[in-house]
Amino acid sequence: MEIKRDYYLNKLIEREANGLIKVITGIRRCGKSYLLNNIFYNYLLSKGVKESHIIEVALDDIENENLLDPKELNKYVKRKIMDEKMHYILLDEIQMVDNFVSVLNGFLRITNVDTYVTGSNSKFLSSDIVTEFRGRGDEIRVYPLSFSEFNSVYEDKASAWNDYYTYGGLPLILLQNSDEAKMDYLISQAKNVYLNDVIERNNVQNKEELASLVEIISSSIGSLTNPTKLSNTFKSKMNSSITDKTIRNYLDYLEEAFLIEKSNRYDVKGKKYIDTPLKYYFTDVGIRNSLLNFRQQEENHIMENIIYIELRRRGFSVDVGVVEVREKSGADTTSRKQLEIDFIANKGNNKIYIQSALHVPTKEKAEQEQRSLLKVNDSFKKMIIVKDDIKRKRDENGIITMGVFDFLLDFNCLD
Repeated sequence: MEIKRDYYLNKLIEREANGLIKVITGIRRCGKSYLLNNIFYNYLLSKGVKESHIIEVALDDIENENLLDPKELNKYVKRKIMDEKMHYILLDEIQMVDNFVSVLNGFLRITNVDTYVTGSNSKFLSSDIVTEFRGRGDEIRVYPLSFSEFNSVYEDKASAWNDYYTYGGLPLILLQNSDEAKMDYLISQAKNVYLNDVIERNNVQNKEELASLVEIISSSIGSLTNPTKLSNTFKSKMNSSITDKTIRNYLDYLEEAFLIEKSNRYDVKGKKYIDTPLKYYFTDVGIRNSLLNFRQQEENHIMENIIYIELRRRGFSVDVGVVEVREKSGADTTSRKQLEIDFIANKGNNKIYIQSALHVPTKEKAEQEQRSLLKVNDSFKKMIIVKDDIKRKRDENGIITMGVFDFLLDFNCLD
């Protein structure tokens, strides 16, 4: 079973020989290695590149343990360069190499090489770690399978959706032959790969605290929170004295491992960001569900998470919108109230305000979902995405309502 990932392949093709190191990032097991070493490798062969001019190294393979030494890796690659024609260097899990920045910077000085690397940790791109690499790397962020990719191997959308919002989009999910096997796979990955990776990489001493924090975040996706609020939750419910600083560090670790992403609040009328609270979403809802042993399957919150990640996959930055309004609270008094917009998606000059609603069965519910959108006084697109498989429509206020399948399966629906 091969799923085309043309969106990411085209991103790599667009960046060929651009004088930068192509850095493919994303959560572990999301398909980065397959994209680089199978899909892109086969593309190179199809355009006439000889196998001898493709230098690929899996740095997480025990057979290549000696190449984790930067000097050995540098010598190995240079020995493989046989003539003046272009050579393509494909390095998987580059963050495992000590001082890899010097190695990659060295490759940039060789005129007939084009370098592509994968990494499962955003920290190796941060300015404090690779200041001298800044501006020389071109990041391609890879997410687990989109619903469109996932749906391509199903006969009907409803079955695909039921599996997708339960088990997520890690590619190997599609090879598991039963619901039990899918759950076992995800629970094992969450515990033995993702959390262990965070613990080992950051030398976390209190594993139980981290596990409890992940469970709290998992059970409250789409809810406003911050480290202080989370610290208070630990104190009141678990009698724990964990500090907000420690929680902030843990959240950073989870973000660096691409397990979660945060969405900041933006004051639409004041045109400024609100530091706290904010929202967290999981890169893959299957991992999120497994961290709760598949206990909490609230389709509305999971759908909101899926919409958020789909927007991020399509290259949007995504904020939580806040619209402040004044309302009469008495005969002669008014009060301030904050209305929320689930997402403000920005990409270049394109801005879209989006509400996520599982169902809008009544006129009253429709008015409730539209209320914050109608308070936004600009001409940018405003949209409500619902679970119902409905035909796309636009009302007299210019607000578009579309079904989630329409949104997820039509890549250009936001244009």
